[in-house]
Amino acid sequence: MNKFRPFEVHDIRFPTSRSLDGSDAMNRDPDYSAAYVVVRASSGEVGHSFVFTIGRGNEVSVAALRAVEGLVVGLDVDEALSDMGAFGRLLTHDSQLRWLGPEKGVVHMAIGAVINAVWDLFARRRGLPLWRLLASLSPAEVAGLVDFRHLSDTLAYDEAVDILERASAGKDERERRLLGEGYPAYTTSPGWLGYSDEKMLALSGAALAQGFGHLKLKVGAGMDSDARRVKLVRDFVGQGVRISVDANQAWEVAEAIEAVERLARYGIEWVEEPTSPDDIAGHLKVARAVAPVKVATGEHIANRVVFKQLLSSQAIGVCQIDACRVAGVNENVAILLLAAKFGVPVCPHAGGVGLCEVVQHLAMFDYVAVSGSMEGRWIEYVDHLHEHFANPVRVEGGRYRPPLRPGGGAEMLTGTLEDFAFPGGVVWR
Repeated sequence: MNKFRPFEVHDIRFPTSRSLDGSDAMNRDPDYSAAYVVVRASSGEVGHSFVFTIGRGNEVSVAALRAVEGLVVGLDVDEALSDMGAFGRLLTHDSQLRWLGPEKGVVHMAIGAVINAVWDLFARRRGLPLWRLLASLSPAEVAGLVDFRHLSDTLAYDEAVDILERASAGKDERERRLLGEGYPAYTTSPGWLGYSDEKMLALSGAALAQGFGHLKLKVGAGMDSDARRVKLVRDFVGQGVRISVDANQAWEVAEAIEAVERLARYGIEWVEEPTSPDDIAGHLKVARAVAPVKVATGEHIANRVVFKQLLSSQAIGVCQIDACRVAGVNENVAILLLAAKFGVPVCPHAGGVGLCEVVQHLAMFDYVAVSGSMEGRWIEYVDHLHEHFANPVRVEGGRYRPPLRPGGGAEMLTGTLEDFAFPGGVVWR
């Protein structure tokens, strides 16, 4: 019998704080990190995934992966793959682990990493990239991945199946278009808050040369400073380029409204995380006050239940899923279905190590099999640390090129696991 074996877990950290890559108003010195897990089967099959963090505390995520391990080791692999919805619920419904959330926090993220690793194993077995594996499932199979507990008053199983069945028409044509054209991207690489004006403008110019037509700038350093930086970039790139801004939760609600009203004169697409990600009422106040500027949130949203409230109340105009925040592929499928029901575009968050590699699969699945649209949608792109992955993301002409290798994209190189291991790897010694 093919059973899951003990996990292989690594504490991997990259010293990005040295160059201030990833810096923003609330996270000024991040060291992009991953609690990295390899799920193994007795057959020799493997699946890779990780919990994304920004340095200190990564060891807590490693411990959380070990806490989940006992629920998985010894299970029959074929049985788990035959019903990935049931496998996911086995982990998220565990009566003891969920007490630490429930369904939020470091344990929930660890559960997501394990679910994602098993999906990686599944896709490798099928010889398909994850986005294609998901798109090959029937509407009933996709809906069966979703935990409808606490969702059914807003989205029930039958309605989810209806959404997916309506999207079935044209799936083949959309897949051909995706393979031919790629998926639109926006880039945050020029906009980190710790960068000098000179570096910000130089990287903005480089992004334009690379074909990007949408840039995102970090804000929250003070209204005068924010306005000056956004104006600098607007004057540099002209009116034909979209600019979004990201406050990373730095503002109070009234402060957010004042700040966005001031920045709106420079033409901004959306304001991201204008206040606490848990404040649904606050997001709704901001959204009503700053329209037509859209409010975007998602990278720190704990679970599908909070997304349900944000989407159903029209508190956000852009839904930003994160591949490594909620309980993996299964819960992200629930969020994609909620966004499709309420007609809100999904623009995934990918500002971190490996996030571009993994979240692209969810956005491409959404286009092919759920929303059927790329209108007003972009996947975030940041230009660092891709060289550490076995199947690095490809972005050409400002568009993601669909990955074709089997798996979910999370596998890191062996040399990276050795050199960036914390605290003993050569980079940290």
